[in-house]
Formats: sequence, C-alpha cells, structure tokens
Amino acid sequence: RWVLSLQCKGSRNFLSALRRAVEVDFKDKEKHKSQGLYLLTTGIPDQETHTISAYVAEVCRGFDLQLHVCLFSAGKDLGSSGEIPARYADPTETARAFKEIVQAARGRFHWFGEAGIFESDDITSIVSEMEKAKSYSQKCAFLVESLKQRS
Repeated sequence: RWVLSLQCKGSRNFLSALRRAVEVDFKDKEKHKSQGLYLLTTGIPDQETHTISAYVAEVCRGFDLQLHVCLFSAGKDLGSSGEIPARYADPTETARAFKEIVQAARGRFHWFGEAGIFESDDITSIVSEMEKAKSYSQKCAFLVESLKQRS
C-alpha cells in the first residue's frame, strides 16, 4: 500500500542515486550472497552511458549485486514540472543505453509502455526455454517413431 502513496519526483542523476544505494543504503552487504537493485525509470540518465556502465561494472563486481531496469515509455512526457531534462533521448536510444548498463551489471532489462511490453529479458528467456522444450519434444517423438518402425 505504501507504494501507492509515493509521488514521482527527483532528477535523472543516476550516478548520485546509485552511489547512495550501494555505498549507504546496502547495510551489511557482505552478509548476503546476492542482492538486486531495481531502477524504475521513464528516461535516460543525465550522465553518459559509458560512464555509468563502467561504474556499475566495478560496483557489481565488488559484491554480488545485479541491477535490473524497468523502463516505462509513456505516450506523452510524464514530467509535469515543465523542466527540460539535462539529457534527452528518444525511447529507442534510451532503451539501448539501459540495455548496455544492465549488461555491465549482469541484470535484466524490461521495457514497457501503455501499449504493452516492448522488450523483456525474462520473457525472452521463457520463450527460449519453450522453444528448446519444443525442439527436444520433436526429437523425442522422431526417435520414438523411428524405433516403432524398426520393430
């Protein structure tokens, strides 16, 4: 319920938020085998992608941390303040940047909007597993059929 009371605010200063999360908010991080951090965002960070990717790779290597990104692309700009962000990118460029950051963090990327899911690492994995199962099933059926014909 507390999530429903939250208001969208802040900036796109990704590095500042990430530093706070990993250097201050992850208490007793050495006691945990793995931890995940989820970024829910609607736009590209203020900093350059390669800078963020380098920092994320270093931080995630330090302990078992995975950064997952959920990018929401709205039909219209969600910013009601009228302020222009320090850095702008179209939705495709934004998705490309976050995919690079997520790869550096060994995390997962999800991109969705009002029209539905555009891309999701989890869904891609599920579809891949289903295709492998189908292929395996077809091979088994072929093997059984060839054994029946020999009898």
